[in-house]
Amino acid sequence: MDLTILYRGPLASCDYDCPYCPFAKRRDSPGRLRADRAALERFTGWVSRPTEDRLSVLFTPWGEGLTRSWYRRALTELSHLPQLRRVAIQTNLSCRTGWLADADPRKLALWCTYHPGQTPYDRFLTKTHELAALGIRFSVGVVGLADHLEQARRLRAELPAHVYLWINAAEGHTYTDEEAARWTRLDPLFPYSRRPHRSAGLPCRTGESVISVDGTGTVRRCHFVPAELGNLYDGSYRRALAPRACPLAVCDCHIGYVHLETLPLYDVFAGGVLERVPAAARPVAVAPPVFPEGR
Repeated sequence: MDLTILYRGPLASCDYDCPYCPFAKRRDSPGRLRADRAALERFTGWVSRPTEDRLSVLFTPWGEGLTRSWYRRALTELSHLPQLRRVAIQTNLSCRTGWLADADPRKLALWCTYHPGQTPYDRFLTKTHELAALGIRFSVGVVGLADHLEQARRLRAELPAHVYLWINAAEGHTYTDEEAARWTRLDPLFPYSRRPHRSAGLPCRTGESVISVDGTGTVRRCHFVPAELGNLYDGSYRRALAPRACPLAVCDCHIGYVHLETLPLYDVFAGGVLERVPAAARPVAVAPPVFPEGR
């Protein structure tokens, strides 16, 4: 069985202070950090067990994982497992990059976000070139706020040519066609992020070949649907895996709507769905997104 797992443990602390993020500069207590470390070690132990399943893992912590040694160690160790097709993490890239030399670059990948005002531009750019020199697959993105536009343009000009620069629509922000066109010139796939996607009753891979797992091992179809499918560690989730339609009216986050079968994004990101790396170095929007009426 091919199974993609989105893992999110108790970690909720971040070293950045982004005004658009509810977890900015949040501090976890020592007890919460210990719980997060124990939960992650339990999860990586489960992934490391002998299995005929072919697994892919994306870590999507609320906070910044790579500032914690246990996430760096987990990514490195998992990258060497034969049953792992890909292991990736969402990160602000504030950590050093030297630890990646011990990982298998054929399997480990990073989904990086640049946050203007939180780190010096040159420092972030240098790290992207270090990743490229190490042979690590990665994408880089920016939240599509007006005061980020010039920095995003500079990034596109100075990133390694093969690196995809994605733009996330700012939560709650409505874009005029003129504004959207500016961002689309940087990221041809921005139209998929611009508005939420109608998803109610539509087929989605989540709950069948994609699942969400929390620190206790509770399995859900995705991060956005609270209904439980079982538990990872007792195997009860496996009986619940089946094709199923989305129960939500709309899906507005890339880690959710990328799995909608009505969108062409598995073809666009073929081989790089977890790390948001398109199959083509310069992606093009292959079909117009379908949006709810009136939006």
